[in-house]
Amino acid sequence: MTIKRVLVTEKAAAIINQLKDTHGELMFHQSGGCCDGSAPMCFTKGDLLLDDNDVWLGTIEGCDFHMSKDQFEYWKHTQLTIDVTPGRGASFSLEIPLGIRFLIRSRLYTPGESEQLEPVRFGA
Repeated sequence: MTIKRVLVTEKAAAIINQLKDTHGELMFHQSGGCCDGSAPMCFTKGDLLLDDNDVWLGTIEGCDFHMSKDQFEYWKHTQLTIDVTPGRGASFSLEIPLGIRFLIRSRLYTPGESEQLEPVRFGA
């Protein structure tokens, strides 16, 4: 059994599907910048240019989820769950007009899970 690196709550999945209905194909990037803190950012697929410094972690609701290599070094031992909360993030993420923002919940993998992780892809 392969352990997924990125999961999504039912509430976040509903928002993602609502955004897909409006904007088409989407993508996520885990921000690590000073302005956005550490927030998952949602974009129309292709609106954020990826390069060799990005890592693909998996998909949520059919949307690719990426983060920078530097961020991945900090997060590689944790399973990420994308959720939503009321409020406005300081970013260009697509959910902002809805009065909510995506957030990350995380937990450490168990030793057994660490051996069964879904592989990542480095580079764009």
